[in-house]
Amino acid sequence: MRLMGLMPTDQKPHKGGSAKGHKIWPYLLKGMRVERPKQVRASDITYLPMRREFLYLVAIMGQFTRKVLT
Repeated sequence: MRLMGLMPTDQKPHKGGSAKGHKIWPYLLKGMRVERPKQVRASDITYLPMRREFLYLVAIMGQFTRKVLT
């Protein structure tokens, strides 16, 4: 897999959990109905280790349309 001319160092998926000592926050949207666009957005950030650097990947998603916004 080539991404912008860089090769990943490891192609196995990593399924990490929470780090020891991190606070677990309550799920604030429990029971809430998403009824219109721009009401709720979700985001995620991850990094891909490369040979000499990291590549960060960020996604912001609208929960009503389920489409990636950025």
